[in-house]
Amino acid sequence: MSNWAGTRWAGVWNSEEKQRHETPLRLSRDADYERCADITRRASSNFYYAFMLLPRERRRALYSVYAFCRFVDDIADDDEVTDAAAILGRWRVELDKVYAGSPSRAISRALSENVRRFNIPRRHFGEVIDGVEMDLSQRRYRTFADLTLYCRRVASAVGLICIEIFGYRNQSARVYAERLGIAFQLTNIIRDVGEDAARGRIYLPLEDLVRFDVSEVEILNSVYTPRFRRLVEFEAQRARQYYHEAEQALADEDRGSMRAAEAMRLIYASLLDRIARADYRVFGHRISLSAPRKLYLVGRAWAGTSLWRTLS
Repeated sequence: MSNWAGTRWAGVWNSEEKQRHETPLRLSRDADYERCADITRRASSNFYYAFMLLPRERRRALYSVYAFCRFVDDIADDDEVTDAAAILGRWRVELDKVYAGSPSRAISRALSENVRRFNIPRRHFGEVIDGVEMDLSQRRYRTFADLTLYCRRVASAVGLICIEIFGYRNQSARVYAERLGIAFQLTNIIRDVGEDAARGRIYLPLEDLVRFDVSEVEILNSVYTPRFRRLVEFEAQRARQYYHEAEQALADEDRGSMRAAEAMRLIYASLLDRIARADYRVFGHRISLSAPRKLYLVGRAWAGTSLWRTLS
């Protein structure tokens, strides 16, 4: 489970390959980008709304990044995928093709153009795949340090990719991306405790379960207790600390270019606040924000960075 939860795409690997062989001349660059935009629209309104703030070239680059990460992430979460490790291996090969300039798929062709244009290090995409591989074999995290490694791979690595597309002048933007990624992932983990438990996964650190006297069985059976509430409240405070550290790391000269990331920060932090207002009752239904609320937060991010640029 990572930031990319939404519509399942992993099972279309073979069908997309077949389509490529059947109609190679009809798949133009614009069609490749439209494919990526469609995946982003259908799979994650949070990211899609935030990307609205970007100029067309950067927005399309982010769509290609999102689509790649969406496909890879689904491999671990799609119950219909029976050869997940093999498919991940094929995506590693495809990533090699992306950086060699010989991609074979729609999203890879779009991505290949942008890793060159924005000079995105390959290792960040490799880390995303490493994180998804952790989901194939690891269903528990003993310590918060163990969980942090997972968060850095599936979320912070994506942030480090994105800031290359956003553009930045101060190296502190990398700290900003790393901290924000962990905050996003912790928020997702808190929101999705019930959904993950249904798959037999518990991302909350086992050391914290012991600290708050919450058993694995209680989580797997969606048992809400005062002890569980205190546990999740503790994890939410951790997430808020990472949001704060990210905000503090963002240099003034990079606030304008990071307005899409700031929109995401406002959306995810607002989601965490809503979970808190629901008294951390995360079993039974997914807590979310309405589309108007997300659009308001996107506008707030835009206005905030624009006002700063006017006053600076």
